[in-house]
Amino acid sequence: MLRIVVIALFSLVVLIGFTASVMDAIYGGGELFPDRTTESSLPAEALEKIADLPYPPGNIAVSKSGQIFFTFHPEGRPEYNVAELVNGEPQALRANLPDNVSIQSVLSLRIDQQNRLWLLDYAEHGSGTPQILAIDLNTRDLVHHHLFSSEIAPLGSHLNDFQVDAQGNMIYIADASILGLDPALITYDIQSQTARRLLEDHETVYPDNFVPVIKDVRQGDGGKIKSDEKMLMFGIFAIRPGVDSIALDRRGEWLYFAPVTENHIHRVRTEDLNNEALSEDQLAERIETFAEKTMSDGITIDNEGRLYLSDLEHSAIIRMPTRGDKAGTMETLYKDSKLRWPDGFSFGPNGDLYVTASALHFVIAKPDSYIRDNGP
Repeated sequence: MLRIVVIALFSLVVLIGFTASVMDAIYGGGELFPDRTTESSLPAEALEKIADLPYPPGNIAVSKSGQIFFTFHPEGRPEYNVAELVNGEPQALRANLPDNVSIQSVLSLRIDQQNRLWLLDYAEHGSGTPQILAIDLNTRDLVHHHLFSSEIAPLGSHLNDFQVDAQGNMIYIADASILGLDPALITYDIQSQTARRLLEDHETVYPDNFVPVIKDVRQGDGGKIKSDEKMLMFGIFAIRPGVDSIALDRRGEWLYFAPVTENHIHRVRTEDLNNEALSEDQLAERIETFAEKTMSDGITIDNEGRLYLSDLEHSAIIRMPTRGDKAGTMETLYKDSKLRWPDGFSFGPNGDLYVTASALHFVIAKPDSYIRDNGP
């Protein structure tokens, strides 16, 4: 009996060690990302706080009339997921949803030129049915709804962020695939309600082997600074999403995209993305590596074609001119630990740039007691 127990125990130890090695090789480790920030070009007073929130925000969308909508990041386990800011206070989104339509986990939302609020539900990494919904902001009625098939958004997918073209015809989605590790771009034709999954596992949508390190982490209301925090879930799994950053220029000609830990931002013409006659290899050949970037989460682009990138490691906002076929020099617009993991961007009707400070390093894989004591 003793001999059998010893053999079984030895086998179990070997299995655990082998499993740990495999998991570390797939999800763990990583190098340090280069710091490409400089001193802020904007003064401290350029940053205006418009709301303190009980949970970390994800993305934000500001309408032409100045209405502010945002998501509470699902990782923060909020009481409700999609919110609007009313008189400086968050409240659950008011929408007329049918009884058979429910929201599970929305991270990204956008407002199109037709004044529709689009919600992208990644359904807990594809464990449910990912979907996209549109709400008419004039009536608050649901005017579009589509459930993605498992071929388009499989188990392990993470439909993280998206862009809607100015005509309201096409949607471009970044599947970060944090758990599945099969990132891809998805195109969705609103009129025909058809979707295509493109460039899965291509090098331009797959993350480079860096691990995020958040600098000058502040704890609690006192703002005490502790040591830098390496983003490893349970001390093992690196937070390393695939393609996440995504922006469409105002002419709808170029889609810019990149994984969070990718060294470069890439772009591809939308006419090529939408061309079903192109093979995967032909499409891949038309991707341009545009410029070096920071460790970005959310990105956006203004009327002058300038890219704005978050730098989650250094609590910074970066601006990059796009001069024809070449990127201009990166400029650090603002850098301050108060931004705490900047994520979503949206331009308001008066030209102000709205940004969410998600403070995700305080909630990812953290117990409720830690979130309560340190705050988002």
